[in-house]
Amino acid sequence: MTDAVLFDVDDTLCRYRRTGDELLAAAFEQTGLEPFIGLEEYHDRYPEFVDDSDSMTDLRERCFAAIAADKGRDPAAGRRVAQAYADERDHGNVEPLPGLDAALDALGDLPLGVVTNGAPAMQSEKLAGLGLEEAFDVVVHAGYDAPAKPSPAPFREALSALDARAERTYHVGDSLDSDVAGARAAGVGAVWLSGDAAAEPEPEPRPDHTVATLAELPSVVR
Repeated sequence: MTDAVLFDVDDTLCRYRRTGDELLAAAFEQTGLEPFIGLEEYHDRYPEFVDDSDSMTDLRERCFAAIAADKGRDPAAGRRVAQAYADERDHGNVEPLPGLDAALDALGDLPLGVVTNGAPAMQSEKLAGLGLEEAFDVVVHAGYDAPAKPSPAPFREALSALDARAERTYHVGDSLDSDVAGARAAGVGAVWLSGDAAAEPEPEPRPDHTVATLAELPSVVR
């Protein structure tokens, strides 16, 4: 039997209606600067600043400043772009991923939790935008309440709050590197949400289960 089910947030429960590429383009337009930062570049540098930043705003500003400096530009220009990016982003403007409502309805009798690497204020807006403020029994903000995924610590914190056993709990997420790796490190069943892309034939780290949409989740965890 299943004790509990945990969920990642970004690209698992929901996604932004405006893409990061759209926001970055708008930020450069707002500042009047020639585009010199790409979204993939930002995401690649993001992990360097997670542990030492006290907010998402601070993290993004430090990241953009570092990228600017590496390219021989004034770090202040990077900070300006980061501030404009923040001005453009509405964290509540999200849409649910396919199958979310069906999955939550089917699993409503189980304790449900969230383990996310996102900042508390930012992720709270997303859950509110989805109408899910009260849907979860615990929300652990990894990187803030505990070390960031893939550390097993945030999963263990969620398990403790839900009084759930690791071997009878599943975590659902889209990232092999943080969700699957972190769940496995904590002894939790890992369900990889592979999404629109064709599932890798031999994903690493290997999940216990793979689902294309959340609609498939109830049959897996039951």
